[in-house]
Amino acid sequence: MNKIVIIAGPTASGKTALGVEIAKILNSEIISCDSMQIYKRMNIGTAKVTQAEAQGVIHRMIDVVEPSEQFSVGEYAKVAEGYISDLIANGKIPVVVGGTGLYLDAILYNMSFGGECDEKLRKQLFEELDSYGKEYMYEKLKKLDPQDAEKIHPNNTKRVLRALEIYYTTGDVKSQLLTKERQLKYEPCMAVLNPDRELLYERINFRVDKMFDEGLQNEVEKLISEGVNFDCQSMQAIGYKEFKSYIDKEIDHNTLIEKIKQDSRNYAKRQITWLKKYNFAKWFNPITQKQDCIDYIIKAVKE
Repeated sequence: MNKIVIIAGPTASGKTALGVEIAKILNSEIISCDSMQIYKRMNIGTAKVTQAEAQGVIHRMIDVVEPSEQFSVGEYAKVAEGYISDLIANGKIPVVVGGTGLYLDAILYNMSFGGECDEKLRKQLFEELDSYGKEYMYEKLKKLDPQDAEKIHPNNTKRVLRALEIYYTTGDVKSQLLTKERQLKYEPCMAVLNPDRELLYERINFRVDKMFDEGLQNEVEKLISEGVNFDCQSMQAIGYKEFKSYIDKEIDHNTLIEKIKQDSRNYAKRQITWLKKYNFAKWFNPITQKQDCIDYIIKAVKE
């Protein structure tokens, strides 16, 4: 089984810098595992790696699609796997860096993403939506897969229709597909960066302030002027979606900043919970155990 390095962790834990350092040591490339860095021109709010930070290391799966386009986890898996295969074929060990749980699963495991796209079925579902409304479609999903329906807001018709599409193309509901026994595709050397919680929250707050200093509001306004609205998948990202309430004059600027900080901290907690399920991962404090982490990775890939 081929080896891959995975550097994961919550937002603002130091993954980018360590990933670059490891990739340079291994003379390899980085495969980004971030569901929002795939979007072009969404640089500040996603903390996208800068040219200076990359230090010449090639980063894949960044700036893949337009912000107005949808990009599924299945599509991510297909493209990312191509880059990983190319690196392995050239005798290099891929370095995966990121903290999006489903994207990590997509790289690690053989997973079903709902079969091939069936345009006829999709058209039928949209016609049904037009005829009967979103509440009807949500109730249909609730009867088929109450577990998945609980995680989806009734107004999120894109996710409701996608869940129905998965059922009709595979014969399984989405929640069953995600809980089926999965086989690892690679031998992972996985390091999870986990700073002390208080420090992590300080870093998140500092990062959000820095984003505003660097022009986050201008970035959001420019996207909106290009026709990217808050219904787009890209604008569901933390750091972007909160602007809707601000633009609608429901909250002031200070509240907007605090809301992004709070949402980012909550997201970090969810990331940590998700990452705990990988029983093969080694956890490190990036401040006090950085060299231990590097030594662990280098030793693991050489064994």
